[in-house]
Amino acid sequence: MSTTKWTIDPTHSEVGFSVKHMMFTKVTGTFDKVDATVEAEDGFKNVVINANIDTDSVNTRNEQRDGHLKSGDFFDVENHPQITFKAELPELKSGKIEGEFSLHGVTKRIPLDIEFHGEGKDPWGNEKAAFSFESSINRKDFGLTWNSALETGGVLVGEDVKLRGEIQLVKG
Repeated sequence: MSTTKWTIDPTHSEVGFSVKHMMFTKVTGTFDKVDATVEAEDGFKNVVINANIDTDSVNTRNEQRDGHLKSGDFFDVENHPQITFKAELPELKSGKIEGEFSLHGVTKRIPLDIEFHGEGKDPWGNEKAAFSFESSINRKDFGLTWNSALETGGVLVGEDVKLRGEIQLVKG
């Protein structure tokens, strides 16, 4: 069986996160530069996933916060320019998958909840496939330990980070 390479369509995809702020609200963000490929046989069998996220492309719609996230307190983009996810699977379909997630120089196996939305042709004849994913990590497990105590008790930034993505792939 032949293998097909699918690449991420960046104009129709989004990868992001949310984290608690001040113990009671959430801050969300996205990464504007994501490169990903999925190599698979027909029906998304015998799958190899390689995703690279440019940490310098973090976007929380606040320039000062983005600058802090890029600093040594968090992503340390000078020393850790990418977040990666790699997985080899017998099949890619709705359900749970696991892969190697690397952030801030630390690699751990994490689960992703995947939802397959289907395949089809766009109006220009391009074969597309769409997936969503969600996961959760503890940022301290990846060496992201910066925080600030609040006067009222608690801390400024939560430990649990929700990861999410809406991914559209283009065949070929």
